Amino acid sequence: MIENRSLGSKAFDVFNLIILISLTLLSLLPLWYTLMVALSEKEAVQAGIVSVYPIGFNLYSFDAILSDSGFFKAFWVSIQRVVLGAAFTMLVLSLAAYPLSRTSRQFPGRNLLMWAFIFCLLFNGGLIPWFITMRNYNLMDSIWGLVLSGGIPIFNMILITNFIKNLPEELEEAAKIDGAGPWRVLYQVLLPLLKPVLATVLLFTMVGHWNEFFQGMVLSTQMDSYPLQTYIQQLVVSASLENLANLSLEELDRATKLNNGSLNAAKIFVAIIPVMLIYPFLQRYFVKGITLGSVKG
Repeated sequence: MIENRSLGSKAFDVFNLIILISLTLLSLLPLWYTLMVALSEKEAVQAGIVSVYPIGFNLYSFDAILSDSGFFKAFWVSIQRVVLGAAFTMLVLSLAAYPLSRTSRQFPGRNLLMWAFIFCLLFNGGLIPWFITMRNYNLMDSIWGLVLSGGIPIFNMILITNFIKNLPEELEEAAKIDGAGPWRVLYQVLLPLLKPVLATVLLFTMVGHWNEFFQGMVLSTQMDSYPLQTYIQQLVVSASLENLANLSLEELDRATKLNNGSLNAAKIFVAIIPVMLIYPFLQRYFVKGITLGSVKG
């Protein structure tokens, strides 16, 4: 079938294309500006004259981060935290959301347990009790302290619970008629259908573990146990007399060409690269997972 396109229809398509390209450029502009600041010389950053291109192009800020062996140790800690934390969270959320998606007749303790989760979502015990608890369980300077410290993300659990409620009940009934028990229903029937919401929650979880730095500051007493965000949060340009006296001529020259503005920009850019690499593979599930898991019709 040949479609006749009027001049107005073509103009409307061009207008939409211009709007979409403009929005894309506006979204990328902050990231581009951050990169330009990281690549610019110290004086230009301090004067605030960096715009859409670097002034005095250099890689001193990235070299200051990547040349430090502690950076790669912190990177490895964050990788472990993201992998273990995401696996633990997805396991716990799946096991919690399935029974909570049943009715109070099918699961008598459902309402009481759900109210307990909602209460924990609205209120928490505070920072000091949390720290004392983590210390008493010997989770200081431990990767498991970073993995388990977040507990169960209640909001994500509610998304998965409501998503399961929107699935046809006949699927579970048919599986039970064929002899499937609750565990088989969950892992062979429901989980394959939960890909959109699980991918969405997985993205939330991974980004949350990757970007979180405060727990690393509280639970880690040694630099070797810092996650990446905590590690780069501690990186500053130090120019004290004692430090300068211990530097070689090459290190001294590099230190004089650095400032916190360009170094912080390099931190931000390096930290977001893993998320940028992962997001395209999960974004196609994002909108569907949020909309189907947010309400129960």
